[in-house]
Amino acid sequence: MKDKYKHSSSQLLNFTRDSYFERTSRPIYAIVFLLPFIVFYELGTILINTDVLNQTQVRVVAFVWLQSFLDEYVGLGSRLAWIAPPLAAIVILIALQITSRKDWRFWPGDIPPMAVECTLLAVPLIVLTLFLSGSTGPQSSIAQFDTGVLRTQTERSRSPSLVGTNSLSSPTTEAGGTQTESQSVWPSIVIGIGAGIYEELVFRLILICVLMLLFQDVLRLSRKSSIILSVLISALLFSAHHHVDFLSGQANAADPFTLGRFAFRTIAGIYFAVLFAIRGFGITAGTHAFYDIIATVVNAVFLQH
Repeated sequence: MKDKYKHSSSQLLNFTRDSYFERTSRPIYAIVFLLPFIVFYELGTILINTDVLNQTQVRVVAFVWLQSFLDEYVGLGSRLAWIAPPLAAIVILIALQITSRKDWRFWPGDIPPMAVECTLLAVPLIVLTLFLSGSTGPQSSIAQFDTGVLRTQTERSRSPSLVGTNSLSSPTTEAGGTQTESQSVWPSIVIGIGAGIYEELVFRLILICVLMLLFQDVLRLSRKSSIILSVLISALLFSAHHHVDFLSGQANAADPFTLGRFAFRTIAGIYFAVLFAIRGFGITAGTHAFYDIIATVVNAVFLQH
């Protein structure tokens, strides 16, 4: 008799049943763990758009992509557009929970260790940033921590007031200049949390699964080759979308291409993809969000003068 826990929708490793690692890799855990982040991002965005950015609607680019896609193909009205991406994330995770046939039980005591784990897993990216900054000099384009801060992007929505932003980018104003600490820290944390959820949803949970279906089921490549290609392609696209508007094909003037930034984001994309394959969506999105939070605070406290 086959163990019903043998196969997972995304994971490469099978942990001991009901262990901490097995429990926290379940999609139901991702929903519970990330729900406060989703609420914080929505409320924070409202406050940002009202108080900081003079009512210019700023969202994470991946959020806007989902919003536009669901509006066009599902037909959600403009009044419900804001809830479409978080609702899509929850529905996808519920579907994965059902198809994985994993236990639905949830232990609240697992949440604090998950937060600690995400913080620790963000450390390698912090170290990588320090290494790259040190090797390229203090005036390099990656001298500051790459964070999920506000950055002007080409319009990604039908709404003329909606501007997309990316994660893993340097603090800039709409004109491209450095923001003051009071202007950048709070918006950067909010956008970083949103990027952690929605960039991982688009580039890991959705894109990698689609690529795996393409390479393994359609093109009939081996599982190993499919995994390698899916990880590399998702990482390269994740990095590229910070510099290029995929919908218009135009370069993002607020975040010009440099080899250092592109390489760092590609490595980060590979790291998140491997983490997603081993620990599932909740820990991966949490790690991305915690990295952005840590990097924003470090930038504000130690690197802004």
